[in-house]
Amino acid sequence: MSKRFKVLLTNPIHPECQQALMRECDVVLAPDIKPETLKGLISDCDGLIVRCQLPQDIFADALQLKAVVRHGVGLDFIPVDTATQKGIPVANLPGSNTNAVVEYCLAVIFYFRRRLALIDTQLRSQGWAKARPLADPSNEIAATTLGIIGFGAIGSKLANAASGLQMKTIALTRRPETLPSGIRAATKTELFSESDVIVVCCPLNERTRGIVDQASISMMKPNAILINIARGPVIDTQAIIKALKAGDIAGAAMDVHDQQPLTGAEQIFDCPNLLLTPHIASITASSMKGMSEGSVKTILAILNGERPENIVNPDVFL
Repeated sequence: MSKRFKVLLTNPIHPECQQALMRECDVVLAPDIKPETLKGLISDCDGLIVRCQLPQDIFADALQLKAVVRHGVGLDFIPVDTATQKGIPVANLPGSNTNAVVEYCLAVIFYFRRRLALIDTQLRSQGWAKARPLADPSNEIAATTLGIIGFGAIGSKLANAASGLQMKTIALTRRPETLPSGIRAATKTELFSESDVIVVCCPLNERTRGIVDQASISMMKPNAILINIARGPVIDTQAIIKALKAGDIAGAAMDVHDQQPLTGAEQIFDCPNLLLTPHIASITASSMKGMSEGSVKTILAILNGERPENIVNPDVFL
C-alpha cells in the first residue's frame, strides 16, 4: 500500500473540498497562523495550501515538501524564491477570485456615490426631512472617470464593467501597448489628477510598494475616492489618513492593510469617509468554493507527478 501524502492547510478551505482532500491525503489544519506554529507543522508535510502570510523561513525545515498552492492569486504571502531554490513547485489560481473582487469595487463605488448607508442612518435617527436632502449632492457614476492602477485580470474585468456603467477608464500599467481599445494609458500624474474613482489592484513588489504616496494623493480631486484591493504597503496609509481628516478627498475604501489583522487601535479607525473591510474583497461563497476546488485539484496533481500550467516557478523542473 502506497504512503498517503500529508497536506497542511494554513486556514480552513471550503468544507466539501476539504473533505475531498481528506479522502486522498492526511490533512492537518493549523490551529493558528503564528510563524512558530506553521514552522512546527510543516516539517513532515508533503503539501501546503496557503491562505495567510507565511514566515520567510517557512521552508527551512520542510524536508519533504513537494508542493505549495496559493488558495487565491497573490504570491506575496509565499517566499517563492526560497521555494524555487529548494526545488519546491509553487502554484496559484489566476482568475479564481476576479468576479468577487470586481463586484466589491462596484459595491464600494455605489456605497460612496449614492450615500445609501448615511441616508438610511439619518432617516432612522433624524427623520425624512433631514435624510431627504442628503441625496441632493450625490454623484451619478455615468460619465465619471475610473483610474485603474495595475491592469491585470481584475483591472481588465473592472474596466469592462465600468464601460457598461458609461464610465471612462484610464489605466496606469507597465505595458500600455496591451491595453484594449477604449482604455487610455495614463501617466501617474494624469491618473491621479483626472480620476473620480481610483482602484489600486496591482501586485505588491518593489516597484509598487508605496506607489500611492503623499504626492499622488495631493493630486486627487476633492470629490474623488480611492479603493485599495491590492496590498496595504502599496499605499502610504498616513497620507490617506491626513487627506481624509483634512477633507481633501471624498472617501476611501481599504480592504487590505499594512498589518493584518487590524486590532481596532490603528489611527485609520478615527478617519471620516473611510470604509474598512477585513480583506474580504475576494471572498464570496462561490469564489471560496472555486478557490478551494482549484487548490485541491492543483496540489493533488503536483503530488502525483503532474505539472499543472498554473505553476509559477516551472524552473524547479529543469
